[in-house]
Amino acid sequence: MRRLLIIGCGDVMRRALPRLVQRWQVLALVRSRDPQLAALGITQIEGDLDQPDTLTRLAGISDAVIHSAPPPPQGTGDTRTRNLLAILQRGKSLPRQLVYISTSGVYGDCGGARVSETRSPAAQSARAARRVDAERRLRRFGRDERGLCRVSILRAPGIYAGDRLPLERLHKGLPLMLHNEDSHTNHIHADDLGRACIAALAHGRANRVYNINDDSSLAMGEWFDALADAFALPRAPRLPREEVRRAVPPMQWSFMTESRRLDNTRMKRELRLRLRYPTVTEGISAAVIGEASCSG
Repeated sequence: MRRLLIIGCGDVMRRALPRLVQRWQVLALVRSRDPQLAALGITQIEGDLDQPDTLTRLAGISDAVIHSAPPPPQGTGDTRTRNLLAILQRGKSLPRQLVYISTSGVYGDCGGARVSETRSPAAQSARAARRVDAERRLRRFGRDERGLCRVSILRAPGIYAGDRLPLERLHKGLPLMLHNEDSHTNHIHADDLGRACIAALAHGRANRVYNINDDSSLAMGEWFDALADAFALPRAPRLPREEVRRAVPPMQWSFMTESRRLDNTRMKRELRLRLRYPTVTEGISAAVIGEASCSG
């Protein structure tokens, strides 16, 4: 059985693990051992992407890699991806495939335009700039190794699931922009993002970027209104753009000012991915049903 190395066993990857262990011998880089991963039969390798000397055991041990670890919270580049690639290059053999979960934030503000993968990155925040750096390092790795490693980059927008909905924002009553000033937003259910990783292992093309988003076409206010209605919460007040800027935290404002509509045609055509939650309507409905069953 081929060996798959997972870098970053967060929520999305844990959703994909039950399927992955059926097809791969799975190894995972962890900072400390996790009984849940052990129960799935996953081989855990202790190490830290911020400490290169702890990563030596990763060299030459896998046929494929899924890299979902975020960049460090500071700096201009992604030193974690740099450290990972340096170790992979030291192995006697390279992984044949590498799938990286990036973010659609690399596009920056597109003024509500429809965005395909051919659009050049124009990151507007430091966190998105670090993702751009990671992508460039990974694509260079795919080119420099003479095509021996097929690198696929998945650009994900707002990730949600029943247990990761921004309901706290509604509870706080933070305002949203007036509809005519609002930004377009994009979403993907965490389950579908995990399934996209599996699809990319099977069908992802070399040095290829994929937008991984559902078919929803929503303004941010429409997203929060749908959540409020589904969970019987008050809808957020709508205010002019400048008043909202003064009322919300700076990080939240940075997300609110970037407007784009992602095109997922390439994902469907090349990765052959059929979404379990094709719009947020299905995802929110599943979350409501899940909450009702838990409370019952």
